[in-house]
Amino acid sequence: MRSRLRHWILRATALGLFALMGWIVAYGFLPVPTTAHMIGESRRLGALSYDWVAMTDISVHLQRAAVAAEDANFCLHWGFDMAAIRDAIAVGATRGGSTISQQTVKNAFLWHGRSWPRKAMEAAITPAVEVIWPKRRVLEVYLNIAEFGPGIFGAEAAARHHFGVAAADLTPRQAALLAAVLPNPRERDASAPSDAVNRRAAAIADGAATIAADGRDGCFAN
Repeated sequence: MRSRLRHWILRATALGLFALMGWIVAYGFLPVPTTAHMIGESRRLGALSYDWVAMTDISVHLQRAAVAAEDANFCLHWGFDMAAIRDAIAVGATRGGSTISQQTVKNAFLWHGRSWPRKAMEAAITPAVEVIWPKRRVLEVYLNIAEFGPGIFGAEAAARHHFGVAAADLTPRQAALLAAVLPNPRERDASAPSDAVNRRAAAIADGAATIAADGRDGCFAN
């Protein structure tokens, strides 16, 4: 009985891993149709705005701004920025060590929340995504499924909602404002920024310029 149970557990685990790898491979080139968070927000709000666009249709200003805001060493790490994690632990931060790669895995494959099972799955899936997807694809998926406001998902919907332009036409200032709301999109507004959001956007704009100058955008900006 135990051997049969063990057999079925191993078989189910193998099938689950095979399915997960297929899911990761598929999202490596197909648009992400929806996410668990989008489904939850759609039920909560009744509707949401989400339009997938290719990376070539997302302003390089937003690409750099998002990296400057969320993960300045995005092109340099393998999914985990150990220095940022150590710094976050040292100051007792609850946020700050999570890379764009980790956030993309959370948004695309998992659910929001601070539970240990979710974090463990995120840690397990992130290296696989880094191996299978090029960095440019990681950022493309991230920018397409990130939440930029209540019910506003992805760069295209955000650009049109906040500024009435396509994602491809965002200016450096607009891009910095969008990146500035990423930590807390339900309480920060890119089109009606508070003083704090304006200050953060200015810092992000400086960071984006630095990334462009020192070549830390080499894995995605081309």
